[in-house]
Amino acid sequence: MSATLSSEKTAAALRRSARVSVELLLVLLMAAVALWLLGRTWSVVWPLIVALLLTTLTWPFARFLRRRGWRPAPAAALVTVLFLLVGSGVIALIAVPVASQSGELADGVVEGIGRLRDWAAGPPLNISDAQITGAFDAAVDRIENSAGSVVNTAVTGVSTVFSGLITAILALFLMFFFLKDGPRFLPWLGRQLPGRLATDVPVVAERCWNTLGSFVRSQAFVGLLDAVFIGIGLWILDVPLVLPLAVLTFVSAFVPIVGAVFAGFVAVLIALVSNGLTDALIVLAIIIAVQQLEGNVFQPMIQSRGLGLHAAVVLLAVTLGGSLAGVVGSLLAVPAAALIAVIWNYLREQLSDPLEGPEQQDREPEPAPGGGPDADAPVPA
Repeated sequence: MSATLSSEKTAAALRRSARVSVELLLVLLMAAVALWLLGRTWSVVWPLIVALLLTTLTWPFARFLRRRGWRPAPAAALVTVLFLLVGSGVIALIAVPVASQSGELADGVVEGIGRLRDWAAGPPLNISDAQITGAFDAAVDRIENSAGSVVNTAVTGVSTVFSGLITAILALFLMFFFLKDGPRFLPWLGRQLPGRLATDVPVVAERCWNTLGSFVRSQAFVGLLDAVFIGIGLWILDVPLVLPLAVLTFVSAFVPIVGAVFAGFVAVLIALVSNGLTDALIVLAIIIAVQQLEGNVFQPMIQSRGLGLHAAVVLLAVTLGGSLAGVVGSLLAVPAAALIAVIWNYLREQLSDPLEGPEQQDREPEPAPGGGPDADAPVPA
């Protein structure tokens, strides 16, 4: 005889499911409100995020000076000035060789376009000069007809550049204050919060700071690997501007997707106009191989080890962030996922039942993702 359903158990299960559904909807509603507030205040939040990333990169030098007896303000000022000098040096390292060889590159571009035209005129394409001229005239007419959209695009580009400049200046000022006053933030925060929050929030903030530092260091290491491997390939092929291209590859590694595409396009273009089509295809193959190796092997392994995330989680976070917010989403997806993991792990520690007996004595405490706590770490607001 088959068992009959219990009406009381069924009703209890439905009530529990309804309660869980309502609670989940409330959580999703609060998350939507938080994202809406983040979007409304993005002009302030974005410089703050950039400043935090720069501070994680420069804090070890400021900490070194502090431990040697430097006052906070002079140490922060020196590190900020050195950062500006290094950034200016990187820009000069890219711009000066390019400017000195601009004439040769321009001639190479013209020659490369001529080679492509000759190649297109032969088999298997067999495109005649008349067809090429017609396509060129059609492109010119289309540009003339869409002059308004071109102007709007140019204005948008100028506005983006100006906004980026303002963001960079504001981030530098915030970085200076974070380097100067950061270590005093956690004690101040503990005094402002009531009850248990005075302990929990500073601990979570410290763990988040350590995790953010691990992200920046791992991203810099991955960029260094890309620059070394691609630079060696360009040097073997005797492509000009090897050092500027390597530096550009390292810098662009901090901007996922677009940075790699831009650096690769520049390297392939220079190889095409200077060495010819064969070497350009070889450079393209080298860049694709290095990017695939970096994206599927190096980056997930390094970031999963430094951030306490599985490699699959890193890949999924980058994909989701890029689909939701483009380049900025791809840039912030991995650290955001790591910070969420930090908060979740801390909540799980606090909500878990304590072990009893020998199991509690044998169990080792889990380290915080991103390394151990740093007593001097600045965790700015």
